[in-house]
Amino acid sequence: MGGKYQLLTEEEAAQFVERGFVRVEGCFGRDVAGWATEEMWSRLGYDADDPSTWVDKRIHMPTLKRFEVKSFAPEAWHAVCDLVGGEERIREPYMWGDGFIVNLGVRADEPWAPPTAASPGWHADGDFFLHFLDSPEQGLLTLVLWTDVVHQGGATFVACDSVGPVARYLADHPEGVRPNGFDVPSLVPECHDFIEATGSAGDVFLLHPFVLHATAQNTLRRPRVITNPPVSLKEPMRFDRAEWEDHSLVEQATLHHLGMERCPFTPSAPRERIVPERLRRQAQYATPSGMAPGGPA
Repeated sequence: MGGKYQLLTEEEAAQFVERGFVRVEGCFGRDVAGWATEEMWSRLGYDADDPSTWVDKRIHMPTLKRFEVKSFAPEAWHAVCDLVGGEERIREPYMWGDGFIVNLGVRADEPWAPPTAASPGWHADGDFFLHFLDSPEQGLLTLVLWTDVVHQGGATFVACDSVGPVARYLADHPEGVRPNGFDVPSLVPECHDFIEATGSAGDVFLLHPFVLHATAQNTLRRPRVITNPPVSLKEPMRFDRAEWEDHSLVEQATLHHLGMERCPFTPSAPRERIVPERLRRQAQYATPSGMAPGGPA
């Protein structure tokens, strides 16, 4: 692009700092999306053409195939580098995979309701580590769209202005916050900027790691397939770099919403990895035809 960033425009960078997200369109083609998802239905044990077989309305599948983003989706890779402060800060290889999150009709029988603070299911991602303000395990969130995601078709709800409430909560808890320890009922009411993350197969939403989000209704009962692999960093984030420009856009957004130019931070407890419950639940979808290793699910 010949500018400050590899891919992002100045306007997109400013949007990320202010609203916590950017959407990168067309990171891979529909043919690639079709190839990546071709075994999904056999793994689920469902008939794609018979909704009566779709027993579970939301499934988080395990990952069997992996793709290195740098070569699989270069535009997404360049945007990630722009947001986290350069390739040298990313723990590589950064991979996507077929651990699909499938929405086949969540709350389809309820009247459609747009995203608000009262929408159910708001949460912070990251069920595999103890959360600190500077956590490197989740330096950036992603929503990779493997199918078209349309209005009322199960698109993720995003609370764009949740970066500030979550950042303040983490700053107030230097001892760390467990994955289920965020006081979401008190954080979401502080938010007023909500979107429905719609787009086309191949689009990628890149989100600040503190953004709260929720599974939306799929009143259309149209299969919606996404993944949300986080970007991990080599080192914890820093909010006290010598020059403002040395801060990544993620760090700048955090400081912006904290209302601070610098914020030295040191955890008061050891960092901790956590084995998430979802890994046990995913075993039933680990092989084709819904068969888990060792027998029927």
